[in-house]
Amino acid sequence: MSLDRPVAPDPYKLLPEVGSFTVTSTDVADGKPLPDDHAFAGGNTSPQLSWSGFPAETKAFVVTCYDPDAPIVSGFWHWVLVNLPATVTELPTGAGTTERLDNGAFHVRNDFGTKSFGGAAPPAGDQIHRYYFVIHAIDVEALDVDAEASPAVVGFNLAFHTLARAILTPTYQIAE
Repeated sequence: MSLDRPVAPDPYKLLPEVGSFTVTSTDVADGKPLPDDHAFAGGNTSPQLSWSGFPAETKAFVVTCYDPDAPIVSGFWHWVLVNLPATVTELPTGAGTTERLDNGAFHVRNDFGTKSFGGAAPPAGDQIHRYYFVIHAIDVEALDVDAEASPAVVGFNLAFHTLARAILTPTYQIAE
C-alpha cells in the first residue's frame, strides 16, 4: 500500500534560523533506522539522548519528536517534553514514560493522545518516515504553557524563545 506522494520538507528549514548544538544517542543514529524498541508496536520506548554545546544563556530545554512524513497535512507529534531545567543535559532510555519528570518537566499530549513518548508507527508499506528528535535550547526557565497545551501551542511559544536547536533524525519504515 504505497501512498504515492512527495517527501515532506525538513520542517526546521521552514523556520527562522537559530543557532545549533550537538545531540547524540546511544540508542538511535542520524539517518539510520530506529530499532524496534522505539516503535509504537515494539517497545514504545523513548531513546537515550544527550546534548552539549548549547548557548551559555540557555535557561531550559524542550524535547520534541516529530514525523513530517505522516500521511496527513499536520505531520505527527510523537513526543513533546516541556521545561527541562538547563542543568539537565541527558535523558535516559525510557524517560518518556511518565507524564511528569522529577525535575518538574512535563509532557503535553502527543498525537496518540498520551502525555508521554509515542514510538514510530508509519502505515505499513508507506515510504521511509523521518523522526526529528529535537532539543530546543530556550531563553526562559519555563514556557508559558501547561500540560494541557497542544504541540502546536508549544511550537508557537518555541518560535519566540528558541536560542538554538540540536537535531537527530533517525528513520523508520514498516514493510508491506
